[in-house]
Amino acid sequence: MESSANQVIHVLRNAGHTAYFAGGCVRDRLLNRVANDIDIASSASPCDVEALFPHTHAIGKAFGVIQVIQNEFCFEVATFRRDLEYLDGRRPEAIEASNPEEDAQRRDFTINALFYDPVEDRIIDFVGGEADLKRRVIRAVGDPDERFREDHLRMLRAVRFATTLGFKIDPATRAAIETRAETITRISPERIRDEFVRTLTDAQRPGDALELLADSGLLAQILPEALELKGCEQPPEFHPEGDVWQHTVMMLNELHNPTPELVLAVLLHDIGKPATYQVATLPDGSSRIRFTGHAQVGARMAREWMMTMKFSKARRDAVVTMVDRHMNFMNVPNMKRNSLRKLIGDPLFNLELELHKLDCRCSNGITESATILEAARDEFANEPVLPDPWITGRDLMELGMPAGPELGEWKKKAYD
Repeated sequence: MESSANQVIHVLRNAGHTAYFAGGCVRDRLLNRVANDIDIASSASPCDVEALFPHTHAIGKAFGVIQVIQNEFCFEVATFRRDLEYLDGRRPEAIEASNPEEDAQRRDFTINALFYDPVEDRIIDFVGGEADLKRRVIRAVGDPDERFREDHLRMLRAVRFATTLGFKIDPATRAAIETRAETITRISPERIRDEFVRTLTDAQRPGDALELLADSGLLAQILPEALELKGCEQPPEFHPEGDVWQHTVMMLNELHNPTPELVLAVLLHDIGKPATYQVATLPDGSSRIRFTGHAQVGARMAREWMMTMKFSKARRDAVVTMVDRHMNFMNVPNMKRNSLRKLIGDPLFNLELELHKLDCRCSNGITESATILEAARDEFANEPVLPDPWITGRDLMELGMPAGPELGEWKKKAYD
């Protein structure tokens, strides 16, 4: 990819334009991280770029960005620019062509405002980004309050970069986030959703990311129900690790390269506990904390939140199902063989098993159900786990049963 990017640089240079690698790819180069893409900043106008390269897409021409396809790699070539007024907390109303120094000043964080000249093999730094990389600090370019007023999503991006790279957020930048946290809801749920999920899936320790989101005030705006987990006590004989918040943070920190579905299921699996908390008196006069029906309550809460955040139906259904069923695994030692086959044959089984193992590892440490399931999975590996149904919904309708929930229940009973 880099050799193809260098070809783009040389074409621009040979036409008399200044051109550098820009942004995240420069940051990753200095951190010895593999860059997922390479962006290029140049003095060339969008029309200049389109004239110089045979394969282009005008993906953001109004903002000076043209996508160039070179040797099947895609590169965004952006004109050095100055952003004019921001009105919607997302993007500028207009831009003006500018120079590298002014272009750096409009970017979000110093570590993302670096340029690299591949011809002369040198870093161009107008904002102290190299020093902040060495200090392992996320610092806004210029006035942090102004940067976050321009684009509210930058507050979430600060948390993502900090927890992905293992950096700290500069005190002034952090203070500005805490001051402006409530403005995050002024942007679309889709943008918040994508950045929030990416933060939890990319973070080195997703539980620490959740703590930072809470401490900064952002979680109260995105998922306030999660804050109710703090101080929600659990029976110590089953949860020696502490309250529901501590349990959830521990589980998140045990994740490594999780799917969005798994990280969301971990985050939300006990979200119903505060609403179902009760202290029951036992026959011997002692008391015990109970959360009767918390999985089902949590599933409803998860569905409502995921609908608000406009998650896809497939992702929403997967997460809600895992939250709803996560307590079923305690019944595994008493399950009959055909029930085990049905559980293991479910498309969500591997994710649900991982959720269960995390739940146990971060609480009582009891692994009996997981051991039984893993042995059964190996036993069923060479045979169809779930047979085709003998009686279908069509069969039942031909017998005169109308379509609807009752038909589904009878079809399930017939299959069982």
